[in-house]
Amino acid sequence: MEVSKKDDILISWILWQFFEMPKFLFSVWNNYFLFATNIFSIPLLLKTFFSPWRKYNWSYPKGFDIKEFFNTFISNTFSRIIGAIMRTALIVVGILFQIFVAITGSIIFLAWLLFPFVIVFGLLFIFIY
Repeated sequence: MEVSKKDDILISWILWQFFEMPKFLFSVWNNYFLFATNIFSIPLLLKTFFSPWRKYNWSYPKGFDIKEFFNTFISNTFSRIIGAIMRTALIVVGILFQIFVAITGSIIFLAWLLFPFVIVFGLLFIFIY
C-alpha cells in the first residue's frame, strides 16, 4: 500500500509525537526512578534501620566489669540511635527526591503531549484576535 509523501510525513510525525516519544519519555522517567532508588538505597536503609552508624561498634569486656559493660552498652545504643536518625533523614530526602521526579516527569510528559495543541491554539488566538 503506497502512501503519498505528504501523508507519509504527517503520519510519521503523529506516530513519533504521540506514540514513539511518549514511550521513550516514559522509559527515561522510569530510569530516573531507578536512579533515585539506587542513589538513596531506600530498601537497604530500611533493612539496616537500627544498625550502628558507620559500623561503630564496641566490643564487650571479657571479664565481669559492670562499669565497662554498661559503658559499651550505652555507646552501642547511641551508635544505633544515631544510625536510625541518619537513616531516617536519608529516607526522607530520598522520598522527597522520588516525589520531585514524579512531579517533574509528569509535567514533562503532559507538556510533550499537549505542546502541539498549545501551538495550534496559540496561532489561532494570534490570527483571530
